[in-house]
Amino acid sequence: MKSLGARLAILLVASIVGVVLLAGFITIRFVGRWDDGSFEASFVRQAEAISVLAGGSTAVAAKAGLDLGPRPPENRIEREDSDRLREAAERMGIDIVPLVEVKDTGVSRRRIAIPIDGASYAYMPFPGPPPQPVSPLVTYLAILIVGAVAISTLAARRILEPLKLLERAVASVGPQGDIPRIDEKGPAEVRATAAALNRLSDRLKLAVDSRMRLVAAAGHDLRTPMTRMRLRAEFLPPEEQETWLKDLAELDRIADSAIRLVREEVAGGDESAAFALDALIGEIAGELREIGRDVTEALPMPRIDVDGRRFGLKRALRNLVDNAATHGGGARVRLGEAEDVAIVEIDDDGPGIPEDLLSRVFEPFFRVDASRRQAHPGAGLGFAIAREIVEGAGGSIAIANRTEGGLRQTVRLPLSQSPSGSF
Repeated sequence: MKSLGARLAILLVASIVGVVLLAGFITIRFVGRWDDGSFEASFVRQAEAISVLAGGSTAVAAKAGLDLGPRPPENRIEREDSDRLREAAERMGIDIVPLVEVKDTGVSRRRIAIPIDGASYAYMPFPGPPPQPVSPLVTYLAILIVGAVAISTLAARRILEPLKLLERAVASVGPQGDIPRIDEKGPAEVRATAAALNRLSDRLKLAVDSRMRLVAAAGHDLRTPMTRMRLRAEFLPPEEQETWLKDLAELDRIADSAIRLVREEVAGGDESAAFALDALIGEIAGELREIGRDVTEALPMPRIDVDGRRFGLKRALRNLVDNAATHGGGARVRLGEAEDVAIVEIDDDGPGIPEDLLSRVFEPFFRVDASRRQAHPGAGLGFAIAREIVEGAGGSIAIANRTEGGLRQTVRLPLSQSPSGSF
């Protein structure tokens, strides 16, 4: 049992049941004393007194008001109770052997038959031994155990409620690090936990917003000095001018990508709506082929509708497909669905990414190989922007090296609950 709740419930159940079983054992030890033979001995004493009083005479017994009759038939003798009375008589050294008769007259009843002479017996009522306490005690213990399990489970859940609250809060963290506000109600500990999580959410949001404003401001402010530097570069000798303008263009792309990243995280872009994902992929592939990229789609593509910001998701998927076509020597796109999600797979035949660097590909400004910057200019924000957009739509991106070589980028997006009208 790895669950803390299960362990706590089992501990409570074991404690309660252990105490109940100990109490039951002690109870049985005490109430079990009825079986020490004293019950049968008392009736044997009465039988002896009646036998002595009658003196072997049926007339005396009848005069004493005793109920007389013949020996009980064999089929009416209760052997177990009779044997217990006989054993008690032997232990006490009494020669009288009373018999227990079961007589059914509509209502079952028992009588003790006490020999008076060879043919006559005196009868007296015999209530029988008291019922054994084991059966009702077992029922009582079973009820207590069931109640202990129910109460322990409920108590464990209530005790672990603050931990469950933490688990739900962590699971609900959004793509931008925001935590939905939690109702501050319930026991004092739960309210304190909820209040602490709400304060954490507020501080985290302030920190993220501050970071975004800082990045946006830096990217925006860079453009003014870069414009001045570009103007000054016009007056440089031709052999130096090209190098300066190339570096300034690279800085401009970095600033522009940083601003677009902030806009995706903060502004949100267009409104979310249902649209046809297969049509969007076909549109992206066609546009990239027009500019010379090697992009192919696995046809025919199934009609799949998803919810999200179409313009933003187009930018994300275009970044991924363009990355495969540019760095992988061509992109092959497949579309499918499984378990209520749309799956877009983008394969290429490039060199792939070293396994130790796969976990860093979504870091802003990260480049697998700095030398690629010369052949394929970029700011290293394509994956970061794509992930922000896809996760904002409730999806996910996974990147892995293919066993046969190249890279596979897998995008998962939740299926739309309402069909789109776009094709």
